[in-house]
Amino acid sequence: MIKGVCIVGLGAIGGWMAAHLSRVEGLRVSALARGDTLAAVRDRGLRLDSGKDSWQAPLRVSSNPVELGPQDLVILAVKGPALVDVAGQVAPLCGPRTRVLTALNGLPWWFTAGLPVPGLALKSVDPDGHIARMLPPERIIGCVVHASCFVQAPGHVRHVQGNGLLIGEAAGGASESVAGLAALLVRAGLGARAVESIQREVFYKLWGNMTTNPVSALTRATTDRILADELVRRFTTDIMREAALIGERVGCPIAQSPEDRHAITRSLGAFKTSMLQDIEAGRAIETAALLEAPRELAQQLGVATPMLDALLGLTRLMDGCRALRSG
Repeated sequence: MIKGVCIVGLGAIGGWMAAHLSRVEGLRVSALARGDTLAAVRDRGLRLDSGKDSWQAPLRVSSNPVELGPQDLVILAVKGPALVDVAGQVAPLCGPRTRVLTALNGLPWWFTAGLPVPGLALKSVDPDGHIARMLPPERIIGCVVHASCFVQAPGHVRHVQGNGLLIGEAAGGASESVAGLAALLVRAGLGARAVESIQREVFYKLWGNMTTNPVSALTRATTDRILADELVRRFTTDIMREAALIGERVGCPIAQSPEDRHAITRSLGAFKTSMLQDIEAGRAIETAALLEAPRELAQQLGVATPMLDALLGLTRLMDGCRALRSG
């Protein structure tokens, strides 16, 4: 029975989930926050705007996980570059039976745990194994978010579209724990569904995002403009074909064609990717989880990825130059 939930990462997705969970009667919802977000939520609660609906969610917030204490569920909704530092902060929130739900972009450190191919590793997202030691796969429930939100101001989140959450055991298989969590999230007004293989869902979302995200960061273009350019669209298509071969080798086959996925992306209109939003806000970008991790898998599997390599190289170069300018 889940009675206490703590959200770590009170940004767009974490804030959206926290606000919905705060409406569940009898559920204690808290959050680990800092800086302006901590001050704003302490002062007036967390605000969520969704369509014509808007509400303030009172949350217990702290910058010190020890103050919040062990939880039944921790929702980890931070950006990949912050994970190494955050993993240690999650430990005081965990008791013997605490589960950790990860709402992250790209390939997470636990991705290889539930794959049918033994011996694969993702050092690109967890170089020395620190995250896995703090948060082993057996504790993790993976989550794929199909929703778009953004932070309008500290402690103020706007939900744009989508309401889907797919969840599953990081180590694979079904469980009562995942089924119970899905039911709780549905009670909170979120479109949650338990799945047998969360790895397949994680890889499918990566397949759709791993091109437009970095291309938008490189060019500052919205997705409609990216796909409108025939040469750029062909480049993204070639990368998606390389990634689909990686997915097939690790037991995560892609049923769609790149053209099918482009049609879905076009339907979003002039959409700003999360990586473009991070660039504009001066935040770190998730190159490791979106590009380095699938390339690392490809190298271990012997899959050639010249187009993915080119995109990774350009993205790293752009980000390195950005760091030099800001320094």
